Amino acid sequence: MNLNDTDFELFAVPATFAQDRAALDARWKELQREAHPDRIAAQGAAAQRVAMQWSVRINEAYQRLKNPIKRATYLCELNGAPINAENNTAMPSDFLMQQMAWREELDEAGDIDALEKLRAEVEAGRARALSSLDWLIDEKGDFPAAARQVRALMFIERFAEDIEAKADQWGQ
Repeated sequence: MNLNDTDFELFAVPATFAQDRAALDARWKELQREAHPDRIAAQGAAAQRVAMQWSVRINEAYQRLKNPIKRATYLCELNGAPINAENNTAMPSDFLMQQMAWREELDEAGDIDALEKLRAEVEAGRARALSSLDWLIDEKGDFPAAARQVRALMFIERFAEDIEAKADQWGQ
């Protein structure tokens, strides 16, 4: 293992958006066993510090690889298309119109049924966006377009949180 390996190299998986979650989970457990500080307790404090660094590195990689948005972000960055969500909020006009319509529906939702309908629409939009990431990254290799899609997904995720917050206000 090399600390400078990409997350994909570290986990010995292809550098693709599509990943087998069970394989990631199994590899994470295997790597954690290898790097666990207790395994090398007899080797002294310096070796335990190195093992701790490895454990942290493995956990960080695992968190990135198991989360589709983080994984797509990482792949875009590795391929020269950083997300820059804090500086680049440009979105296609049809996506902005969809966001405005959803926001209006949320503001006007008067009961849990309306909120559930909106939740389902947003989840469907999220699923479509994730599917397009698979296509943009793994099929086309279009990382600038994938970066735009990641930014859109970030908006969808934040909006889904707003829906949940409203549901929480209603005790649902």
